[in-house]
Amino acid sequence: MLLAINANNTNVKFAVFDGTAVKGDWRLSTSGSRTADEYMVWLDHLMGLAGVRAKDIDGAILATVVPQTLFNLRQLCRRYFHTDPLVVGDPAVKLGIKVLIDPPIGADRLANAVGGNLLVQAPLIIVDFGTATTFDVISATGDYCGGVIAPGINLSLEALHSSTAMLPRIAVERPTRVIGTDTLTAMQSGIYWGYVSLIEGVVARIKAEWGGAMTVIATGGLAPLFFGATPMLERLEPEITMRGLVEIYRRNRTPA
Repeated sequence: MLLAINANNTNVKFAVFDGTAVKGDWRLSTSGSRTADEYMVWLDHLMGLAGVRAKDIDGAILATVVPQTLFNLRQLCRRYFHTDPLVVGDPAVKLGIKVLIDPPIGADRLANAVGGNLLVQAPLIIVDFGTATTFDVISATGDYCGGVIAPGINLSLEALHSSTAMLPRIAVERPTRVIGTDTLTAMQSGIYWGYVSLIEGVVARIKAEWGGAMTVIATGGLAPLFFGATPMLERLEPEITMRGLVEIYRRNRTPA
């Protein structure tokens, strides 16, 4: 079985795959100081609930955009699963696609590109609703061409609260009306419909610059909240990053 790990700014996601079947997946808040031992105490219990044992793991792949997590996640794989993980972004790790922009680029965005190619015929725009909201552009040949990075929804909410004297901290949700009738509904409308407008505007500009049809995929933790609010988002694929990691592992472990 394969252990796939994706460490983002907010959460570290772990998933165990038996071939392409998911045996279990779990999230833990990201901390650069968390040790391999701490990861294992937490993960071993949850894997056990899913019927997965540590000795069942015979491979691992790791993507992280938080450099402080890399050492301990590597140690987790080596010490407790007795496998040296592939690390997306290492020069020796083949992606199977060309990256047509200058480094550095987030490992999760590379995994998204590979995962997107498995699901839909390119060219693609992958909108990832994470700590940042990213738009990744994939060419007709499956290569990574670049994209757009904007502040994530929760970052914007936190900035709105912390930088003002009287605006409260709120949860993002879809309001029934655009025009708010009090401070809370006005804030919810501004965040929600503001981000819908951001999606529509950026996607339209990318398509105009590209000069042809493109399929738009939504992914990331808040993608279900925005999917259906605009026809610009054509497909919802929450597991695109982890699927991309599994495929990258396959490409590096399958004999040429």
